[in-house]
Amino acid sequence: MPFSLDPFTPPDFQKERFLAAPSVRMEPAPKDGVAPERYHAMSIFPEYFKVGGQWLLAEENRMDCVPVFENGKIQVREFRNLKRGDLVICGRTENCEEGIFVYAQGFDNPCETRETFAFRQGHTRESSFSRDYDELYGLLRYERDHGNILWVMGPAFSFDHDARNAFSRIVAGGYAHAVLAGNALATHDLEGAYLGTALGQNIYTQKHQPNGHYNHLDTLNRVRYYGSIQRFMEAEHIDNGIIHSCEKYGVPYVLAGSIRDDGPLPCVYGDVYQAQDAMRAYVKKATTVICMATMLHSIAVGNMTPSYRVLPDGTVRKVYFYCVDISEFMVNKLTDRGSLTSRGIVTNAQDFIVNIANGLGV
Repeated sequence: MPFSLDPFTPPDFQKERFLAAPSVRMEPAPKDGVAPERYHAMSIFPEYFKVGGQWLLAEENRMDCVPVFENGKIQVREFRNLKRGDLVICGRTENCEEGIFVYAQGFDNPCETRETFAFRQGHTRESSFSRDYDELYGLLRYERDHGNILWVMGPAFSFDHDARNAFSRIVAGGYAHAVLAGNALATHDLEGAYLGTALGQNIYTQKHQPNGHYNHLDTLNRVRYYGSIQRFMEAEHIDNGIIHSCEKYGVPYVLAGSIRDDGPLPCVYGDVYQAQDAMRAYVKKATTVICMATMLHSIAVGNMTPSYRVLPDGTVRKVYFYCVDISEFMVNKLTDRGSLTSRGIVTNAQDFIVNIANGLGV
């Protein structure tokens, strides 16, 4: 059965509650980086604002940011990016009372019924994910040609020979448009290519190598000697791994630093807000996001990712968001932090990526 996107049903703005709704109230930002009192905070859902009798959709949304009316459109800004005088939309209601409508039902299937009381409605370690895999294969094939696939990765993939190879095949097959990760993923992936280990363990046998705890530091030191990952790979004839595949096939990646980083690699963002801006640039393009084995990056990207995307032709389409982790706690925590449309798959991340690569036939 061919894959088809979940259709979007727009609100009926001819209904009385929309026609009778007042226009939104706007107030100028009093200072750079400061919103006025009773500012409206955005959600992950499509949000419409009544301005001059017309309902305008915020085309690029982000949770916990504020809407600004500018040049006839609704712009969504982080607090830190507000400028004094920006016209910030104010109001704390969501159902037209103040000219604001938060629309969470746009992608609901009217033919799908759900019982009020039923067992096993969530995803846990006891769940079967066979259907989720089948749906993912269809989704990724569609997105390769029509969308934008963003992968958010923890370092677990770089510890395993087969997982590294599987993701490299996914990149080569065109199923990755960008990768977001931290210093550790790239460091241990490059260590695997350079010395055959990750944190001193052989990436295939998992056996500890003599003095192996030096290996990731030696790799970092060598990359820093050459000044860039690209020059390191050329000089040391690196021909395998996740980062090598991204470089080979032109897939951009953002490495966001943390307080505990070793090294770090030369291209790692040390400024958290620069990292956030770099990450968001790719989140804005994404139509499918898959977060794997990283709590902090998953929650960070979840906070940046709306449930929809407005395409250049004005079409509103769904953004698919998956969280893959061995821990039920992690999968559920993402939902608790506001990423309400996230679908969880509770499994070993290395096994997941191998299954995906095999299922896609790459």
